Order: sequence, then C-alpha cells, then structure tokens
Amino acid sequence: MKRLPTLKQLQYLVALADTRHFGRAAERCHITQSTLSAGIRDLESVLGTAVAERSNRHVLITRVGAEIAERAKALLRDAEDVMDVARAGRSPMTGEMRLGVIPTIGPFLLPRVLPRLRERFPDLTVYLREEQTAPLLARLQDAELDAVLIALPYDTGDLDTRVILEDEFLFACNRNHALAGAGAVSLDALADERLLLLEEGHCLRGHALDICDKGDTITRAQFEASSLHTLVQMVAAGIGVTLVPRLAVDADIARGTGISLSRLAMPASRQIGLAWRRSSLRAEEFTTLADTVRELTDIA
Repeated sequence: MKRLPTLKQLQYLVALADTRHFGRAAERCHITQSTLSAGIRDLESVLGTAVAERSNRHVLITRVGAEIAERAKALLRDAEDVMDVARAGRSPMTGEMRLGVIPTIGPFLLPRVLPRLRERFPDLTVYLREEQTAPLLARLQDAELDAVLIALPYDTGDLDTRVILEDEFLFACNRNHALAGAGAVSLDALADERLLLLEEGHCLRGHALDICDKGDTITRAQFEASSLHTLVQMVAAGIGVTLVPRLAVDADIARGTGISLSRLAMPASRQIGLAWRRSSLRAEEFTTLADTVRELTDIA
C-alpha cells in the first residue's frame, strides 16, 4: 500500500508555510523545533520532494510545498469537522466553540447574552476573538474560527448566515446643536453636517455612508475614530455628528456624554448576523446559537 502523509505532518507543513520560521511554527504546534524539523523531513521522504528550502536566516517554501500546504489546510478542516460530528453526536452545544465578533457588536451584545448562554449551555466553552470583518471572515474560511458575529449587509461569499436582530441607527449630535432634541431627523438635513465616521475597515463606516446615500460628496469631519466609544466622545465635543446603532445606545454608550439622540425620519438599520462555513458539520449548532442569542437579546 502506498505510504501517505499523516495529518500531523501536514499540520507541521501548514504551520511552517504560514510562519516561514521553524521556531514559530514549532510554537504554534506546541512541539519542539527538532520535532517539527524531523516531521518535515519525514513528510519530504513520503512525498519524494522538498517542501522547504532551509537557511540560517529564513525558510523558503517551494512551489510544490506551497500547493500542498493549501490542500493540507482543506484536509485539516475536514478532519476537524469529523471530530465535530463525533462530538455533536454525543452531545450538541458542548465542548469548544471559537467565535469571532466585530468591535461594533462585541462590547454591546455579548455582555447581555453570554451569562445567560452559559446558563443555557453549561458544557459549551466559547472562545472569543474581536477583529474587523474582513480578517474575521478570512480566519473563518481557514477554520481558525467556527463562526463569526458580523453586521450585514456584507459580502460573505459562500458562507451561510442567519440574521439575529435588526439594529436601528440613531442620529447623534452635540446637545447644543441645532438638531438636538429633534423628534426625527431627515437625511437631507445631514447634507450640510460634518459626518463623523469610523476608520477604514469598519463595516459600520460603509453602512453610515450607504444610509446617507451621498458617497464622496458628503461632508466628512477631518478626524475619524477607531472605536464607537471614541466616535461618541467626538460628537460630545462638538466636532461633528454621526449615526449610532441602537445596540450601543441600549448598552449606555452615551451615558454621561450629554449628546442628543434622535430617530431618523426614514428609519435605517443594520442586521446582526451569525456566519459559518457552508461545509461545516456543526451548522445545526450554529443555527441553535443564533436563535438562542436572538431570544436572549429579546429578554435581556
């Protein structure tokens, strides 16, 4: 019978291809550098070809090695899915779940639902990673994450998604602003305002521009914020106006700032949704998770 590479050997190759360094690859695999080096040599013996060129300073992955590493990632994902099926068959909503979440959702949604989620599923351990949408989705595709909480609309490719809730946008301005205290603010009224935005990479930035429907013609404040909390403080300082999701408002992001919040005359919202790989064998669990978060959000 033809000798085949082991999953462990392929795991070593993927780590080496990602880090381009034997020491860092060994740390990632939680083994010694000598063990990793021996594993790579054994893999090359099985394959009959070199997967890496070694030198004192760096590692070069050969063309064949890079192609095998990409295929190995898919094989390792499938192997993880096999373990997920076995675990889910024993008892769903148990074990570990690696959940990604974007910064404009995590601090405002998770404190409301995580304690109750632990009560509902005491044998489920949720590991969190907060990052912007694009890198989270990349990690999801590479199976570094099991599912991600993101804001929609967003191009999620072939991922499966389930909407959890609608998150209405509110108009925020300084308490001394002419529109402060308005019952409803029209989008036309924003044309002459300095709209404060989050930095590039935050999907909330794109959602705000889409709502205003003015693209590059809208008047933007000179400064941009790295977080919603900073954005609110800039509004309180009178630097400009912005749109704030109700999820953050309900989490008291504006408490003590004295800013004025009003609804939009034509209500607009983003959707909070859960996304996962369509090939994942834990789809039923993710659907359960999304539905549970929706329920807990309603009662929180």
